[in-house]
Amino acid sequence: MIARRLTRTALLVLAATVVVFAATEALPGDAASIREAGRASPEQIAQARGQLGLDQPVVVRYLRWLGGLLQGDLGSSLSSGRPVSDLLGQRLPATASLVGIALGTTVLLTVAGLIVMQLRRGRGGMLAAGLAAVPQAVYAAALGALLSATLGWLPAVSLLPPGGNPWQEPRTLVLPALTLALPSAAYACTLLRGVLTDALRRPHVVDAYRRGLPPILVLLRHVLPFLVVPALQVLALTAGWLAAGTALVETIYGFPGLGGLLVSAVAVRDVPVVQGAALVPVATVLLGMLLADLAAAAVHRTGRPAAVRPARTAESTP
Repeated sequence: MIARRLTRTALLVLAATVVVFAATEALPGDAASIREAGRASPEQIAQARGQLGLDQPVVVRYLRWLGGLLQGDLGSSLSSGRPVSDLLGQRLPATASLVGIALGTTVLLTVAGLIVMQLRRGRGGMLAAGLAAVPQAVYAAALGALLSATLGWLPAVSLLPPGGNPWQEPRTLVLPALTLALPSAAYACTLLRGVLTDALRRPHVVDAYRRGLPPILVLLRHVLPFLVVPALQVLALTAGWLAAGTALVETIYGFPGLGGLLVSAVAVRDVPVVQGAALVPVATVLLGMLLADLAAAAVHRTGRPAAVRPARTAESTP
């Protein structure tokens, strides 16, 4: 079972490398033409493409890149010549901090939303779906106008330099984290609403309400066990969505993370940097899904939760 999941994850990683490479190849222009635009003849641009290895066949370049990945080599930046791993390592801590805070906030907001839905017997799905559909830019504008411009509690933009430690100025994390967490929590509530509704309709849950048990006790003892496995899967997906969504949010707030690096690399067609930065959220999603699958398998092996096991009757008692 574990070997099959690992094999599937490895195949998904391979497919992801193909998609990422194909997406970067689809970008119009290349590093040589953009860098030399208006300053070099076509012959000089062709020479620059040869020096950067951009004149080789697509399959050759993909296999060379894939071989480097297998050896832990992400290549070098076409713009600065620095190793891609160094560029990613410089900004990864800031993005990891942002994603971690946003994920924790998402979990808290999702739990609060599910509790409200449970108290309302599963209602509230339309509101959650509507909040999930709001673009991140709208959340950023609203939060910035309220918490920064009106109340003056938080800085509107981050003034950290690339590679700076966001924990030295933790207030710079609040607006980006909330901008990421609010739509993610709403979407997580939307995904888990069906499971919650199904759990609330189960006979033992209905009976618990009829016996007058407190709603929080019903949630913890009878409903929560049905949410564990899908919640783990949603959590894994959410971590990937948050990692992928940092590009826009970091650009809006001037946060020095991987998102800003990705945007600047796309602008100059620095393909190795784009590929390396794009693989981070992909790897996060696949690793999270693998861990969620393993956790789900472990939960299934332990059997159904005690709260939902059928009671033994006198006829079935030996």
